[in-house]
Amino acid sequence: MSAHQPHTVSSPRHVPIDDRPLTAFHKRLTVFSAGGPFLDGFALTIIGIALISMVPALDMSTVDVGLVGASALIGIFVGGLVFGYVTDRVGRKVMYIADLTMLVVVSIASAFATEVWQLVALRFLLGVAIGADYPIASSLLAEFIPSRYRGRLLGALFVVWAGGAAAAAGVGWALSTMGPDAWRWMLASPAVFGVVTLMLRAGTPESPRWLLSRGRTEEAQRVCRKVWGNDADIAMIPAEPAHTPFTALFRGIYLRRVVFVGVFFTAHVIPLFAVYTFGPDILREMGVGAHGSHHVYVAELVISLLFLVGGVPGLLLVDRIGRKPLLLWTFAVMSAAFIAMAVVPGAPAQILFALLALYAVTSGACNFIEIIYPNELFPTSVRASATGTVVAISRVGSAVSTFVLPLVLSGTGLGGVMWLLAGVNVVGLLVTLVLGEETRGRALSETSAATRLTEPETRSDPVDA
Repeated sequence: MSAHQPHTVSSPRHVPIDDRPLTAFHKRLTVFSAGGPFLDGFALTIIGIALISMVPALDMSTVDVGLVGASALIGIFVGGLVFGYVTDRVGRKVMYIADLTMLVVVSIASAFATEVWQLVALRFLLGVAIGADYPIASSLLAEFIPSRYRGRLLGALFVVWAGGAAAAAGVGWALSTMGPDAWRWMLASPAVFGVVTLMLRAGTPESPRWLLSRGRTEEAQRVCRKVWGNDADIAMIPAEPAHTPFTALFRGIYLRRVVFVGVFFTAHVIPLFAVYTFGPDILREMGVGAHGSHHVYVAELVISLLFLVGGVPGLLLVDRIGRKPLLLWTFAVMSAAFIAMAVVPGAPAQILFALLALYAVTSGACNFIEIIYPNELFPTSVRASATGTVVAISRVGSAVSTFVLPLVLSGTGLGGVMWLLAGVNVVGLLVTLVLGEETRGRALSETSAATRLTEPETRSDPVDA
């Protein structure tokens, strides 16, 4: 080393957290964090299958169905908004356990509901727990992961969400043979996965970035040494701007980012929840099987698996071509698929199903960007709050659409629903084109700074497999 070169440049203890290698700890943390999204996807999807036996059992009207479907999304709005803020105040670690405990309890209670209003209330509470986990798990993971792997590993959380949804389709199919009370077993089933995830998450350390943002230097030092070894030092954590207040999210560059992520997030999840919540109804409108037919269950399972399959190429591309290009191309393809279904709603079932399958694969290739962007575009002191806020924004739109969709489906048929979903995706495309920023390969301290990222990332570091 030359005399003029500072020792801290090459000292292992000072290698920035964003530039450190991927370790077994990072991989375990990704798996533990993914348990929440898996449960989210499972719990939100199982309701669509449960409704098949629930509707006649509880003599539910179209409005009842819409309320049950929308209540969880309203709960996500509350959970994301409130507990994102709480997580930035009390830390990631405590909330990392508390939210899943609530999900397990509510899932079990749902099996004993006897009235529609009870289901609406319990699904709302389930949504609160789900909404809380979005900012908690993703913020904790983002604050540990090296920059070059951040897109793929954060993205994996939402690919696992699709895995949970696919598992729900399979479990729902298996439990559908249990008679008129099959829906009770379906609604209780997330508790099994929840207990396993809680056991895995026990002992997870607090985020050292968050500890530093709260002035808890000694605790941050202990976490660094626990995770990276005794030679680690808090100097490896890049300095961030002074504490950013929650109100900063509603002015200047951060307001622009809240609008961008909130709108594209909403545009993506409205069709997603429409397909997951009312998949059997949409499939029957396409001519895929009769009510209660196993053809519907199989078709729902296939669509759910295609969401999962689409995530594989998406994860391979997100750290190579970038977030914004991937989002633009997928929005374009999804819009085209919905427009085609809207133009020919009376086409043979095979053609309509193929177009829905195209949408599912394409959606799977980009849905994880919803969780990457908010964790990259906002600083540590408000990261969970920002993530919770954009999740809340997205759930307002998706809750309204989930309530309205069965009414539109019964009033205008498949064509009207597809025009609605196409229009929503076009809005997402335009907002991404105008407001989107590229964050690929940059340190969190850079992507979250209050400066617009106008230049594309040009670093040529290869992304390891």
